[in-house]
Amino acid sequence: MGISDHTLALLDGRRAVITGAGSGIGKAIALAYALAYAQAGARLLLADLDAARADSVARRCRALGAQAETVAGDVGDEATAHRIIERCVQAFGGIDILVNNAGMLTQSRCADMPACMWDEMLRVDLRSVFLCARRAVPHMQAQRWGRIINIASQLGIKGSEELSHYAAAKAGVIGFTKSLALEVASDNVLVNAIAPGPIATPLIDGISAQWKRAKEASLPLKRFGQAEEVAPTAVLLASDPGGNLYVGQTLGPNCGDVMP
Repeated sequence: MGISDHTLALLDGRRAVITGAGSGIGKAIALAYALAYAQAGARLLLADLDAARADSVARRCRALGAQAETVAGDVGDEATAHRIIERCVQAFGGIDILVNNAGMLTQSRCADMPACMWDEMLRVDLRSVFLCARRAVPHMQAQRWGRIINIASQLGIKGSEELSHYAAAKAGVIGFTKSLALEVASDNVLVNAIAPGPIATPLIDGISAQWKRAKEASLPLKRFGQAEEVAPTAVLLASDPGGNLYVGQTLGPNCGDVMP
């Protein structure tokens, strides 16, 4: 069996939900999953706030041979988060993989930050992770197999000026990942996080050029990463047996910004 055939066997028949799948890292993960196991029956539920973006990615996934459905909505909303998970269950008969990727990024010094900016960041970047995971876990426990992959950030480990709300949300994602992993690992539901460094995606469009120049200069690689360089980590964590020993871990494709 060749390497590509082996990869297909590892991911055969899995059903995945990817939030924030319309752009950036979520889009790259959706395409990586479609490419990795299209021949083995990839079934993807792509969720995004922007229906047109999700539909565009779904078309590309289908062109690679995967089955792909879409749901539009705000994952920070409880009813919407539940609807996303249940749509996967209804369309594909269950859920095996959940990638909590949806997020936002704004910039402000703490002293100048309105409370509504803080609240919205935690609602979108942290609350949504809890809501989707809470709905998915019982399905995974019932079948005694599941993978939950939460997209955090290296800033949740090291912090950053003018991004205290974002760093707090992502630190929360890492803490939630570890705690949930302890609760469900005995049911063969493995929960892990990916904490990328700065990645050149639309997420950072609203961040100042000065901040981005300073961050790039501080990185050992002297460049931002690309979304396609993060996606293979999500393929690894979803695979069996490749991802079988990762429990509550935070993997860091971060250009050297954090070295644990």
